[in-house]
Amino acid sequence: MKILQQKKAFICDMDGVIYHGNQLLPGAKDFVNWLQKEQKKFLFLTNSSERSPRELSQKLARLGIEVDETHFYTSALCTAAFLASQKPNGSAYVIGEAGLIQALYESGFSMNNVDPDYVVVGETRSYNFEKIEDAVALIRKGAKLIGTNPDMTGPAERGIVPATGALVAPIEMATRCKAYFLGKPNPLMMRIALKKLQCRPEETVIVGDRMDTDIIAGIESELETVLVFSGVTRKEDLAHFGYAPSFMLEGVGDIPPKK
Repeated sequence: MKILQQKKAFICDMDGVIYHGNQLLPGAKDFVNWLQKEQKKFLFLTNSSERSPRELSQKLARLGIEVDETHFYTSALCTAAFLASQKPNGSAYVIGEAGLIQALYESGFSMNNVDPDYVVVGETRSYNFEKIEDAVALIRKGAKLIGTNPDMTGPAERGIVPATGALVAPIEMATRCKAYFLGKPNPLMMRIALKKLQCRPEETVIVGDRMDTDIIAGIESELETVLVFSGVTRKEDLAHFGYAPSFMLEGVGDIPPKK
């Protein structure tokens, strides 16, 4: 554990690591307090595209953890930055929530449901057949399909719920077009994270609850990796993967030194 405690920087997932829905996970507050007390560099790197950094900061504050919004980076921001570099002042038809729409607006994109450059899909509570029909029609007219992240499921207070990958799948099947996914484990997301932290890979550790996003992202970026069992992954799931995390813990509360 001393190896982890001596790291200069921490990249940390949120859902399934810090909280489930609106419920703080055991040890999360002690972990964040330790990061701040030890003056560690840290970034909450989430594949969720629903909320802006400010909203995520406010959510943690409601749960009793004070963290400035500069410590958050989302798949929505990564998606917006990528699309702005590909098609400056482009347009998008969005299936998603306010965090994604705001990120695209702030990157110079306009919303367009007639002839957009892109169909962009993120997490949403208002997914329906009409939106699938619209997305399919627009892609057949030439729009490119983008997903904010490839997660098929995510943890919530009531259990496991469908995530962006599951919402993109019907559109891919109907159009025979493969989506390009931003978010973890896309190397672009990890490069941005390390740049924001101003740290080298060997100084940094990534903490997450998913083998197929958090852990593989860390391995491919040459970071130490910590898998926590407080989210979607169970110990019996590890046999299905051809790679392993550097460390496995019950939760982030196991990282700080014991008092």
